[in-house]
Amino acid sequence: MKQYTIAVLVNNQFGVLNRVTSMFRRRQFNIIALSVSETESIEYSRITVTFEGEEISKQQLVNQLYKLPDVDSIKDFSDQTSLSYDLLLIKMKNEPDTREDIRAAAQAFSAETVDYAKDSMVFRLTDSPRRIDDFINLMRDYTILEICRSGSISLEKGSNTIKQMNNI
Repeated sequence: MKQYTIAVLVNNQFGVLNRVTSMFRRRQFNIIALSVSETESIEYSRITVTFEGEEISKQQLVNQLYKLPDVDSIKDFSDQTSLSYDLLLIKMKNEPDTREDIRAAAQAFSAETVDYAKDSMVFRLTDSPRRIDDFINLMRDYTILEICRSGSISLEKGSNTIKQMNNI
């Protein structure tokens, strides 16, 4: 199955997120990541969804989403035409024998130390989903205490905006 990321610009109203995500459930898509926030206008929210599925089913999903009254526009993102980032907070066990290796790995990935305590260290990394996966996999050689990760957020490169065009 292929992985897709789309942004759905919706009216900022109660229940819209439930209606949009229910459409994914009915079409039997597995949502991998979900991010929701207000936009530059308080009238709209932006729902960014990363999911797995087939191209034909994705197109049917998009067509069904457009039928929802609160959906204004939808943008499909590709690696070539967009920028996508996740946010990771990872809490590692702070032990003398692994401390320097963990800090060196974090530095190699440009992860920032945001909390340092006697027994733990917390790093923040904002990067592509693949690079965050790589960092987590590297950290699995040490003691991970906790992980918190956001869904992808994406914007199209260049001057086009989701409000200007419906490209799907």
